[in-house]
Amino acid sequence: MIERLIELGEFGAEAAVALTRNGLLRPVHPAALARVVEAYRHFHVTPAAGLAMAAARWPDRQAILDEDGALTFAELDERAAALAGGLYHRLGVGEGTTVAVMWPNHRGFAEAVAAVSRLGADLLLLNTGLAGPALRDVLRREQVGVLIAAPGLPPVDFAGRRADDLDELMRSGAPPAPVPRRPGRLVLLTSGTTGLPKGAPRRLSMAELAEPFVSMLATVPVRGGEPMLIAPPLFHGLGILWYAVALVLGCPVILMRRFDPDAVLDALERHRAGALVAVPAMLSRLLAREPRDLPALRVVVSGGAALRPDLATAFMDAYGEVLHNLYGSTEAGWVALATPGNLRDAPETIGRPPRGATVRIAGPDGEELPPGEVGRVLVGGGLASGARAGELMSTGDLGHRDERGLLFIDGRDDDMIVSGGENVFPQEVENLLARLPGVADVAVLGVPDEEYGQRLAAYVVAEEGVTLSADELRSAVKAELAGFKVPRDIVFVPSVPRNPTGKVDRARLTGD
Repeated sequence: MIERLIELGEFGAEAAVALTRNGLLRPVHPAALARVVEAYRHFHVTPAAGLAMAAARWPDRQAILDEDGALTFAELDERAAALAGGLYHRLGVGEGTTVAVMWPNHRGFAEAVAAVSRLGADLLLLNTGLAGPALRDVLRREQVGVLIAAPGLPPVDFAGRRADDLDELMRSGAPPAPVPRRPGRLVLLTSGTTGLPKGAPRRLSMAELAEPFVSMLATVPVRGGEPMLIAPPLFHGLGILWYAVALVLGCPVILMRRFDPDAVLDALERHRAGALVAVPAMLSRLLAREPRDLPALRVVVSGGAALRPDLATAFMDAYGEVLHNLYGSTEAGWVALATPGNLRDAPETIGRPPRGATVRIAGPDGEELPPGEVGRVLVGGGLASGARAGELMSTGDLGHRDERGLLFIDGRDDDMIVSGGENVFPQEVENLLARLPGVADVAVLGVPDEEYGQRLAAYVVAEEGVTLSADELRSAVKAELAGFKVPRDIVFVPSVPRNPTGKVDRARLTGD
């Protein structure tokens, strides 16, 4: 009990420092404070509450900057309230309804998620690339009653209703929607690279969010009111997490429907953005351009897929000590964070877990393994939605700790192969090949082998104008790693196909 009180005291001091630095503990006018309290009382921990609180504190501050211009927090909140009225009175959306939102990075996404959560309905975020039978299966399985889809997306035959003209619903003249009795759930889909994506429902309390959220703000020096460009899709866990951070801090969010490296660099420069959120594949494409002078850019957060050590080092060489590596998953939430200092010391690391979260490197019996030994990565507390109180859940990864307490991921549990009786982690070989001269991109996978059970296959993209030799690549691997880790198959491909969050799409790569 005494230890816990000491921990809470330390957390309170850490929270005060972090929230003061980030601008959240500045004085608030009593009238605005009353509206903040009312927003939380009505909408709890939801996008609707975050937007209403931001509108109460910073009504005239820009909230969204997209291809259609800018909206202030007050304007965005008013539009969300009007849309909620239209959804409630025209389409019957309310508590017990599941509403799917299928919208690219644009103000329409922000309006839709705030409107749906104002109604206490369950909110399902859909990948805009879903179509045909896969989309129909998800809508049926998740029992979607209303689909809010951006104009131009393919039509889909399902039992519910579809809304794509948000402005028409806002102008419908519907009276305000009633305050819900309970908050709805937020349901995120898993990435679905190996099968049909599945929903991961989340309904988190303020108590569950407080410690990991403040720990993140204490580690990542984002500032309130500073423009933030969120490049990954907002329907993904990484995107929606940082949109929530932006709402809490009152940060204007720069959104683009599609990732274009030149347009992103232009926007960072034009808006003097202080923060960029991206997946590793996006960082790689930015590095393919001539580095820009971006003095306002202080924070770059990478997540959604493994950050290769060579990419981490190269990005910081180009843009300074700004890179943070966020490790997590849709089911587990935020698990660990590496600072620029961590990445300079050990570019392969995923850092350390946030306060309030537990990460265990577990052996077969579930007990913690000593530093250096590889085991299953188990997590609990913090934002881990898949674990019951006091329990740990598996992330599906294998990893280890070093003597300093830094965490490392050695590969996916289902990616590890046994070749001739030896355990092989493709990630280790992939990282080595990626840093070789002339290699622009690479993916290493395990494939069936009649003699050894499994073997490694490397799919390599050569830099433009460079001719690579399979034998040279094998020799480079053999010079640093054991012979059984040398890929017997080296396939040169024009590109490595990836999903919107940068993870390798194995089926498209191998043609399976």
